[in-house]
Amino acid sequence: MANRRQFIAGLLATGLAPVPSWADVGAPALLSAALRDDGTYVLCGISDAMQVLFQIPLPARGHAAAAHPTRPLAVAFARRPGRFAQVIDCSTGQPRATLDAPQGRHFYGHGVFSQDGAWLYTTENDYDTGAGRVGVWDAAAGFARAGEFASGGIGPHDIKRLPDSDVLVVANGGIDTHPDSGRTKLNIPTMRPNLAYITNGELAETVELDQIHHKNSIRHLSVAQDGTVALGMQWQGDAAVPPLVGVHQRGASLRLALTSERQMQGYVGSITFTGDGMHIIATSPRGGRVQRYDTKTLALFDQVELTDACGAAATPQGVIITTGTGQLVDLATQRSRDVPSLQWDNHLVSLG
Repeated sequence: MANRRQFIAGLLATGLAPVPSWADVGAPALLSAALRDDGTYVLCGISDAMQVLFQIPLPARGHAAAAHPTRPLAVAFARRPGRFAQVIDCSTGQPRATLDAPQGRHFYGHGVFSQDGAWLYTTENDYDTGAGRVGVWDAAAGFARAGEFASGGIGPHDIKRLPDSDVLVVANGGIDTHPDSGRTKLNIPTMRPNLAYITNGELAETVELDQIHHKNSIRHLSVAQDGTVALGMQWQGDAAVPPLVGVHQRGASLRLALTSERQMQGYVGSITFTGDGMHIIATSPRGGRVQRYDTKTLALFDQVELTDACGAAATPQGVIITTGTGQLVDLATQRSRDVPSLQWDNHLVSLG
């Protein structure tokens, strides 16, 4: 793959190559950051057959990535609280641009492209005020900063786009942090997580958890083809752990799973719908397990134990899970592939 990237880079330099697509880099189905056994960090492209198609160096530990909808461009985000995001041309393996968080801001490790790929949206913290922001970056201008708008809450983490639209949905986790305090959570007694929908930079709708669950930080999202949003949460309280999985449709009430799961140790690391939308998959690296919920009833369907399971994403064939021990696991077939030279980081990003 390295030689292929070098060849494509040469053609691009001479202006002889057409605009590359994801097919030109092996048609990866998934992206994930990882730690190599030599101590360096990489962004990997992974096929739906769980083959690692490429490994591109990163300057530091990654968290999640954003994939351009048509071109082989990926934005790798630093782990929260990070101040950099690197735009990578996966056809050449070279950085295209580096995004630096504006003064007084840090990234939260997630971002998403607009439907046409012209704009990149990033979740950010204005740490002097504690307000959540969404940064806007212009892809055609070399990913120059183009503006920003309110995220609708505090501590925005994941951000997705509703299908076939540019409506954004943001998981405002409700937790205030400041770089001077590292990852210390500054407002647990008063936190108010919410789910926010944003259209053209304007807040269109928000939905909050019941007050009894106000310490259930909404962290990660998945969006089904019909626009249903699944949310995975992380409990910040001392009392019994409430349900950590929920769903929402615009204009309706937020619904939580029927059971609370102590076995998840209060922590959902990633969440995804299955390709048919009938089930929701939630992972917990702390609990070492993967759970499957029925989307309509939100009843726990089944669960499996899997050490340090976190990344989760749907493919046309099923759902792939990654672990911090280097495993790739296909839930549908229970096949697994060990990549001992890599420790997968938190998230799998689907290109589908």
